[in-house]
Amino acid sequence: MKLCVIPARGGSKRIEKKNIKIFCGKPIIAWSIQLAIASKQFDKIIVSTDDNEIADLARSYGADVPFMRPKKLSDDYAGTVPVISHTIKWQIKHYQRPTYVCCIYATAPFAKLSDLKYGLKILKSSSSEYTFSATNYSYPIQRSFKIKKNKKIKMFYPKHYNSRSQDLEEAFHDAGQFYWGMTDAWLKNKPIISKNSSPIMIPRNQVQDIDTLEDWQIAERMFQMMNKNKF
Repeated sequence: MKLCVIPARGGSKRIEKKNIKIFCGKPIIAWSIQLAIASKQFDKIIVSTDDNEIADLARSYGADVPFMRPKKLSDDYAGTVPVISHTIKWQIKHYQRPTYVCCIYATAPFAKLSDLKYGLKILKSSSSEYTFSATNYSYPIQRSFKIKKNKKIKMFYPKHYNSRSQDLEEAFHDAGQFYWGMTDAWLKNKPIISKNSSPIMIPRNQVQDIDTLEDWQIAERMFQMMNKNKF
């Protein structure tokens, strides 16, 4: 059995009602639900939420919301792995144990069906415990610096001050779209980013964090450009 879990708590701070805010014509979580349905990869699609409004909207787009997430997993510090693990435990208790479990974020309108399917293919064909969407940094992280309390700067890697960009090792980061995982990995709370994971590489122009209103506006412009025939 293959299970999809879309975590969507209601207490967003920086963007009010972020998970159901209208993004390019529909609630942003709807893009994730419809992607999961269109992929035909899942036997069940569950939205894990603590919010009745999100629950009702998720059901209207075809997802299951069979429980309300407990408060201890709904604050600002609740991690993705414990939330997914909680849903898996509910699924095992009430129905059957899944073999593969995929978390799709509620704010992942750039996630593509082909990447989602490829993530499952790699998980099945490798010894990895997780596969996840990733992309490369646009600028060498070795040349980065921080701004201290006195407004002065300090490089994270001073030895690379004079290094040429082309001589520095390329770095990558989580794209924040989806995570496929083996059930045992989720249940044992194993970290997603580890030596036992395989990245599914996504082009940088299909990746945008959405944490602030500025991020939201940038994401909408990007999405409209990528789908200009639809807008």
